[in-house]
Amino acid sequence: MYPSCVCRLWRDCARRKLKTRQRIAWISSVESSKDLPRVDAHSLISTVKRELENVYVIPQTFLYVTDYHTLCRFGEYNSPKRDKKEPVLASANSFKKVLPKQCEILGLAVPGIVVTPMGSSSNRPVEMEYGESGFALLFPKINGVKIQKFHFSKDQKSRSFDENKLQEAGLKNNPDLRVVLIFGYNTWREGDTRFLNQVLIPLNEKNIIIAGGQVEYMAPFSPEMKSSGSVCIGAAGLTFSGPQIQAASVLLELDVDKEKTAESVIQRLKAAKIPEENSIGLMFACIGRGEQHYNKDNVEADLFRKHFPSVPLFGFFGNGEIGCDRVISGNFTLRECCDEHDMLLHGYTTVLTIIHFG
Repeated sequence: MYPSCVCRLWRDCARRKLKTRQRIAWISSVESSKDLPRVDAHSLISTVKRELENVYVIPQTFLYVTDYHTLCRFGEYNSPKRDKKEPVLASANSFKKVLPKQCEILGLAVPGIVVTPMGSSSNRPVEMEYGESGFALLFPKINGVKIQKFHFSKDQKSRSFDENKLQEAGLKNNPDLRVVLIFGYNTWREGDTRFLNQVLIPLNEKNIIIAGGQVEYMAPFSPEMKSSGSVCIGAAGLTFSGPQIQAASVLLELDVDKEKTAESVIQRLKAAKIPEENSIGLMFACIGRGEQHYNKDNVEADLFRKHFPSVPLFGFFGNGEIGCDRVISGNFTLRECCDEHDMLLHGYTTVLTIIHFG
């Protein structure tokens, strides 16, 4: 009996250890100063190199977000005529060197960052509208969850988008699909939002959470994106599939400009009753919101923490927001938001999302 008891104890300990390694980890860098000294790389790069060995997960997907002002400054230091895409590419290559070869990398550069500092999921999330900041989400292999990266670029010779590409990427006719995080690059410019809408409209199904925003730069996926002087238009992101995933999102519209009104919207997110353990929060806000919108800093991030004290929050301030009010938990849908009067693409709003991985 004694050896069998020991074996059971070892087995239970091993299961608990493996379960902790199926939790999402993150690494973050937050600088409070607006006038940073001259450096050769974004602080997130050195932070990831330093902290990666302390993160006890093997990342299969690596999503990182940095402020683009700092990246632009690197270009100015090295050469006034340097293509601003070059620091983005350099950052992606730096991360690639320290991550497992099979790890998928998705990198974004945005006007401002929303980040929970490292150490504890209950740390106060910070809306960094200025200053050097960034974060990286490390998604390990999770039993029952499939995470895939996708990328669509606009064909400059055609005004239409081939919807067959959605199915090839697992975005259509996928009964296990629960959440799509999608980010448009160069789609916020006048006349280029059409392409993003061509991608979003076929995806707007009531049984999928769709959230994201429009960014300044994206880590290059193709030779065209890497070439100097070229302006590529496209969308990329991550899909999360699996029956155990639960998620919900809410939209804080333009007229939500008071703390009390914002809290009432976040209470709708809380009412969805998404489990908080092994969950992350995501916030995608317009650069026109934040402190200048509320005449007070950190309003939306603080309200999220008030109602979800143990859920870390990440996101960014961008050039347009993607999402709506929706809950995916079994067969329950809070609001269908999938008719022609309820589009997914917005401006001067905030999309808040919570995802539970089981």
